Amino acid sequence: MSRAGDRGKALARWLGTGLLGLFLLPMSLSLEVSVGKATTIYAVNGTEILLPCTFSSCFGFENLRFWWTYNSTDVFKLLIDGTVKNEKSDPRVKLKGDDRITLEGSTKEKMNNISILLSSLEFSDTGKYTCHVKNPKENDLQHHATIFLQVVDKLEEVDNTVTLIILAVVGGVIGLLIFILLLKKFITFVLKKTREKKKECLVSSSGNDNTENGLPGSKAEEKPPTKV
Repeated sequence: MSRAGDRGKALARWLGTGLLGLFLLPMSLSLEVSVGKATTIYAVNGTEILLPCTFSSCFGFENLRFWWTYNSTDVFKLLIDGTVKNEKSDPRVKLKGDDRITLEGSTKEKMNNISILLSSLEFSDTGKYTCHVKNPKENDLQHHATIFLQVVDKLEEVDNTVTLIILAVVGGVIGLLIFILLLKKFITFVLKKTREKKKECLVSSSGNDNTENGLPGSKAEEKPPTKV
């Protein structure tokens, strides 16, 4: 009974894990929102900047709602609010809290682009911009992504001098190691050939000595028989 009970508990745990996996699988394939790889972007005061945002859903969407918010240390406001009827229609803006903002991109042909263009930038525009998406087709599942905008007086040029120096040093070290390895192989080859030549010379010299001294195994000069 004890073994049967243990097997029953193990089977129950296995079934529970399987059912949990089946439940979590659709969640892992559900709504996703992205603002790109860069977490911080810089823009010059008085210019314009595109704040990217795209979304995806393996289940499709219907009457999808999206909105952008801005918040800094002491300000929070709604920038734009809109909807997308279905995958064959472009987004429609219902509310726009700032006239400097325009909706860019398209949701047709699976582009799902709801980026916004912020023009006439001011230093006070520095802060966090969050793109929100809510999909009724997924039981009003909601997802968002945030990007930080830093408005500056001018963009600083990145000094790559240190990086170039490091790359040059590393490249030089690698080149030197390769040269040392090649030189080592060359020296080994030369020494090997030198030893072989010395060995041949010694063998040849030994053969000549044996012949001259009439040693066994050598070709001694034949002398005529002594006359009696």
